[in-house]
Amino acid sequence: MDKTRNPFVFGGLALDDAFTDREDEVRELARDMLNGQDVVVYAPRRYGKSSLVLKAAQEAIKADVLVGYCDLMKTPTKERFAAALAKTILSEIDSPVGQAIERATSLFRSLTIKPSIEVDPDMGTLRFVFQPARRRGDIDATIERLLELPAEIAAERKKRVSIVFDEFQEIVALDRSFPNLMRAVFQAQPEVGHVYLGSRRHVLDRIFSDRNEPFWRSAKRLELGPIPTRKFASYLKRRFARTERVLTEDALRRLLEATHGHPYATQELAYFVWELVPHGHHAFESDVEEAVGKVLQSEHNHLAKLWDDAPQQQRLVLIALAEEPTATPYTAEYHARHELPPNPSLQTALTGLGRKELVGRTDEGDYVIVEPFLAEWLRREQRDLAVEDRIRKASGRRARSTRAAGRRARR
Repeated sequence: MDKTRNPFVFGGLALDDAFTDREDEVRELARDMLNGQDVVVYAPRRYGKSSLVLKAAQEAIKADVLVGYCDLMKTPTKERFAAALAKTILSEIDSPVGQAIERATSLFRSLTIKPSIEVDPDMGTLRFVFQPARRRGDIDATIERLLELPAEIAAERKKRVSIVFDEFQEIVALDRSFPNLMRAVFQAQPEVGHVYLGSRRHVLDRIFSDRNEPFWRSAKRLELGPIPTRKFASYLKRRFARTERVLTEDALRRLLEATHGHPYATQELAYFVWELVPHGHHAFESDVEEAVGKVLQSEHNHLAKLWDDAPQQQRLVLIALAEEPTATPYTAEYHARHELPPNPSLQTALTGLGRKELVGRTDEGDYVIVEPFLAEWLRREQRDLAVEDRIRKASGRRARSTRAAGRRARR
C-alpha cells in the first residue's frame, strides 16, 4: 500500500500547507487586526473564510495581538453565548490551569450571573456554564459585562485585542436587540478590534448596510470570491508533483472547469483525483471524470436535500441554469427553451435561490448555480430521467405493437 499522504484537504479548516492563495487577504486582515479595525468578512458557505481568518489571526498573534474566537453557530441560547464569550476571553490570559481558575474567579467577579467553572480533564482547559437567570435581564447584563472585559484586558496587558465572531448573523436570531447592545459597547473600545464573519448576505447587509441599524457603516468590508484559476492551477500542479504524480493539462482544465475555483470544491475534487492516480503516474481527464462521479456519490444526500427542499418553480430555474447559465433569464426565448414560470414568479424563485446561496451572478452578470457540484448533479439526474423516459416510451410502443399484432392474429 502506498503510504503517501493525500495532500488535499476538505471538510475541515485548511491551514499551513493546505491553505491556498489568499495571501493578499491574509496580509490585509492581519494588518486590520493589528490596527484595531473592525472588519466584516463575507463569503458563501465553504469558501474558506474561517480558514482565512484563523490564518490572519496567526499572523496577528506574531505581532503581539491578543486574538479571541467565538463561533455563534454553537451558541443557540444566551447562556451558551455567555459561556463561549467567557471561554474566549479567558483563553487570551496565558496562564496554567490552576492560575487560570483563580484568574477567572477574579475576572468574572463583577458578572451579574456567576458561571460555574469546570476543568476538562483531557484538554486541560476551562469550561463555563451559566444557569438560566431568575430575573429577566440578568443574562443580558452578564453578556454586556463580558463584552466590556476585552477592553480592560487590553489596557491591563497593554496590548491590542481582536475578537472574531464567526457566523455573526446568528446574533439576530439570538436576540434582535443584541446588535444595539454590542454596538453601544464596541464603539467605546478603540483598543479592541472586531472581525465579523458571515455567510448569509441578506442578513449581513441588513446589519451593516441599513442606515437604520446600529452597525451601519461601522466596519470595513472584505468579500471573498473564488480563487483565481491561474493561482489554483499552480497550487494543484505543485501538490501533485510533490507527491510524485503529474496532473496533465487536460486534467487540470477539466478539474477547474468543474469547480470554477470554489475553494472547498476544488480541494474535494482534487482529493478524489489524487486517490485514483498511483505513485509515479499521470492524472488524465478521464481520471477527473471518474473523480467527479465519486464526488457526486459522496455529496448525493446533501444535493438531493437541496433539491427536495426547493419549491417547484425554484426547481425549474435550477434545471434551466444547470443547462444554460444566462444574463437574461426573463426573455421570451429563454422562457420557451426551459419552460419557466411567468416573470413575477421567476423573479421570486431567483430571489429565493439567491438567499439560499444556490444561485449567484458572475462578474459578467450571468446567473449561475454557485453551490458546488449541484449543476453537474442536476445535469446527470436529468439525463438519467430522460433515458428512463425514453425507455418507458419505447416499452409502451412495444407493448402497443404487441397488442395490435395480437388483435390482427385473432381476426
